Amino acid sequence: MPPKPPARPARVSLRRYIKLFRADILSAQPARLYRAWMAEFRTPFFTSYLCNDPELVKTVLKDRPDDFPKSDRVREGLAPLLGNSVFVTNGETWKRQRRIIDPAFEGGRLRDTFPAMWAAGQSAVARLAARADGQPVEIEAETSHAAADVIFRTLFSIPIENEVAAGVFREFKAHQHAQPVLNLWALIPLPKWLPRLHRGEIKRTAREIRALITRLTAERMAEIEAGTAPDDLATKIMTTADPVTGATFDTAEMVDQVAIFFLAGHETSASALAWALYLAAMFPDWQERVADEALREIDPERAEFAVVKRLANARDVFRETLRLYPPVPMMVRETTCPEQFRGRAVAKGAQVVLSPWHQHRHERLWERPDEFDPGRFATENGKAGLRNAYMPFSAGPRVCTGAGFAMVEGPLLLAMILRAYRVELVEGRPAMPVAHLTVRAKDGIWLRIRPRAGGGD
Repeated sequence: MPPKPPARPARVSLRRYIKLFRADILSAQPARLYRAWMAEFRTPFFTSYLCNDPELVKTVLKDRPDDFPKSDRVREGLAPLLGNSVFVTNGETWKRQRRIIDPAFEGGRLRDTFPAMWAAGQSAVARLAARADGQPVEIEAETSHAAADVIFRTLFSIPIENEVAAGVFREFKAHQHAQPVLNLWALIPLPKWLPRLHRGEIKRTAREIRALITRLTAERMAEIEAGTAPDDLATKIMTTADPVTGATFDTAEMVDQVAIFFLAGHETSASALAWALYLAAMFPDWQERVADEALREIDPERAEFAVVKRLANARDVFRETLRLYPPVPMMVRETTCPEQFRGRAVAKGAQVVLSPWHQHRHERLWERPDEFDPGRFATENGKAGLRNAYMPFSAGPRVCTGAGFAMVEGPLLLAMILRAYRVELVEGRPAMPVAHLTVRAKDGIWLRIRPRAGGGD
């Protein structure tokens, strides 16, 4: 069975819960959440409701999203890096940001960014050649490198080897290690005027990342004004005017958005690709299906966008990986008025937790929910699950703007890697999921990599 973190005892003290939460968001939750439609949690500071009922989730995300804005609990730890980015804003500010950003990720633009994504995949395959000697490799480090390369090539037309790109990547790894989400201010509501205290390493790395992004953004603004800017995602976003106000992002606003593109686009893609490779190693029959398909469909000499539709096995494996290991395991919203949830009175200001992790493994929604079965999506239960209980990218108006981008990138990189290499588990080094910002492995994901016959042409 794919690894799953143990659940905590049914009842623990608040102090014990906070300790468990700081160690891992997933194992801090009780086992009953895998069957419950809703659960209530009370603390001295606020009450939260974890909602798995598909109708409740639909109400919050699709039917009445304006009544359930993102909670400030989300913003607290990420503010030093993300500023006022689209990930943490609400209301009219968020709507204006999405009107400017969304056109860059429409279907036609995906085709335009594909050559850069393809080049990043080729570079990842080439880098892995030095590691393909059968010795244990920590694959999350490799997928982080590949995902960062995709972001910089598609956003700014520069490879990860670029000095500034490499600096952002280096500082971002340090920022992750500082665990910005795990801070006291996310658990204790404080007046907005009260200064927030963040650990020194969080502030230092956020400052360095934003300085580097500011440099890239200012350089691109100068290229746009000179008429020499490449036609990439950054240029598209920076030259798109809000159709309502006519305004574009200034440099400071663009820095906020690039920070979240890197956080969301890099971190989540790296997590999902690493778990996909681990599951491929666990289930060699599916690995061979993906590899055979890739050998048949991918011409390494042609960056052909049409190949995306032909990678059906890679897409199903990646989709099932996102079900079992959704990169963002929980989302937090807040009520703006009194509500009734499943006949229970919910006060204004309550926290509403939507958990892809629990809904994707819910025992009343999925058959064999903890098993890896990419073929499930061809079944009636799997199709119903996709419609009603599958939200790795959220849903509704606040669905991740890069969802389509991710579903091209993930299967493509998975197929390109498995076309060239066979991956195997490392004995005695199982991967145990933990979640702080995204779902990663507690001690890394270790695999052995070997060249695949016929895959190096």
